[in-house]
Amino acid sequence: MTNPFDWQSQLVASAYASFPEAKRKPVIGITGNYGELTCKLAEGYYKSVERAGGVPVIIPPLSDTDVIINTLEQLDGLVLSGGADYDPHYAGEEPWPTLGTINAERDLPELFITQLAYNRQLPILGICRGIQTLAMVLGGHVRQDISDIQQHNHSQEEDRNIATHTVSIEKDSLLFRIYEQEQQRSTFNVQRSMLSVNSFHHQAVDETGPRFRVIARSDDGIIEAMESTEYKSILGVQWHPECLESGLPIFQWLIGEAQQYRHTCNVHRRVLTLDTHCDTPMFFPQNVDFGKRDSKLLVDLHKMTEGHQDATIMVAYLPQTMPLAEHPKQYTDDIFDKIEAIVGKHSQYVGIARTPDDLWMNKHLGKKSIMLGIENGHALEGSLDNLRHFAQRGIVYMTLCHNGDNDICDSARGEHAHNGVSAFGREVISEMNRLGIMVDLSHAGEKSFYDALTLSKTPIVCSHSSCRALCDHPRNLTDDQMRALAQKGGVMQVTLYHGFLAKDGEATLEDAMRHIDHAVEVMGIDHVGLGTDFDGDGGVRGIASSAELLNYTRELLKRNFSETDIQKLWGGNFLRVMKEVQSIKEA
Repeated sequence: MTNPFDWQSQLVASAYASFPEAKRKPVIGITGNYGELTCKLAEGYYKSVERAGGVPVIIPPLSDTDVIINTLEQLDGLVLSGGADYDPHYAGEEPWPTLGTINAERDLPELFITQLAYNRQLPILGICRGIQTLAMVLGGHVRQDISDIQQHNHSQEEDRNIATHTVSIEKDSLLFRIYEQEQQRSTFNVQRSMLSVNSFHHQAVDETGPRFRVIARSDDGIIEAMESTEYKSILGVQWHPECLESGLPIFQWLIGEAQQYRHTCNVHRRVLTLDTHCDTPMFFPQNVDFGKRDSKLLVDLHKMTEGHQDATIMVAYLPQTMPLAEHPKQYTDDIFDKIEAIVGKHSQYVGIARTPDDLWMNKHLGKKSIMLGIENGHALEGSLDNLRHFAQRGIVYMTLCHNGDNDICDSARGEHAHNGVSAFGREVISEMNRLGIMVDLSHAGEKSFYDALTLSKTPIVCSHSSCRALCDHPRNLTDDQMRALAQKGGVMQVTLYHGFLAKDGEATLEDAMRHIDHAVEVMGIDHVGLGTDFDGDGGVRGIASSAELLNYTRELLKRNFSETDIQKLWGGNFLRVMKEVQSIKEA
């Protein structure tokens, strides 16, 4: 009898020879195919993930969303693998006579997992059927059969490891950057931007939809690759890179994005993420449900969870045109009553916070936090008693005015009725200081800003304002205002409203980050943060809702901000001011 293999010694020599037992590698889920009562997967997928430096995990075709969500929470990236045609029923279409074999067991689970992964900003690579999955889920269209328009054989008879046709790659694309360093490979011609690929399909994406753009085509016009237009780590290719030696760089790209995703999530676990201004109560009259993923809202419990957001300051906004006869104070109280009812209904998952310590305690307990604020001192109805009432309700700041002069001060969009802060406004600021309520100068005119800066005994804040040097709008702060604010210990929270980020055209994540960078350069790292104005027309491509706030952190990491600085830019600076302001009340 031969000696048995000593596998235990082998294990000790590898896993237990030192600590930790294994190097942390990105975990990549790969959607499994289904057939013959078996979940199966071609070896190229999992071997390519392993070769690229990841840990492959096969995801079975189950449509149970509890299973999918629990799986996604363990993943750092996702591969949507190839397989049979999609049932056109899911696109609301009748089947063509040339439709191939569909996989009824697989379609719905894969649609579910793709949408849920997209909502969570998970890096995604779609291969063959996978690129079609991305289009099906995210607003594109899949042509059931391309046999009548193709000029090449897109369902090759050669072995899968043989490239049979070429695709042209856009030079400003992610795919070009992936292969730019691959000039030594004969399959990619940098000068001509041509890549040799294999092909096994007769369905194909014919419309990407607005969330993607075409980055590669075959010369018969078939879409061969697409990438996200929303600053997401999503790439779809029509060929099978897992079967080609030249396909490894695509998997290496996915592993790199997965590492960055996990790093970003880990940062969010440690820091407290506070958005200092959202207008979600404006949608309360539409019977929205904060506990559902409501398409009308940019902020709800699901989106906050998907974006790893801990807290938001939810304001009661009052239009300047609201007459006193409509009782602005009662209107504000009704909004706060509704917020408290929402929190009461979902108390296991969210709580009201009134202090920085409350925020940290809720985070420790695994809860989201809502803080209360008022946007427009019109809510006071000209009475300091009402200010005291709102202090008792727990507001943390009040924006002195909105888009029009009121009895407190002149607005940036007003007629300058008081030449700055009014006599009543001076009393309001003094009482806010005494009560421990932050003075918010977003929306205020420039003279009002400087008056309040002089009058307030505590630092002031601008909860949702951006940089006038980059976008000349009266709502934005000049560099001189920003420097004066910083010198008095205050903070400016860059907002995501299109018109305050870019004067012309669509503002994007890149514009928002330019304002963050400029504010840090002018004011210093201790005086800048983020106030999205979500549900009040805030939100740009790349940070379009609370679900996408991971992208903000990812951009900060790309700019090499330390974790300490990221905490400051994620509300730490704002909370420093809040603590200082509230400490006066406690004294």
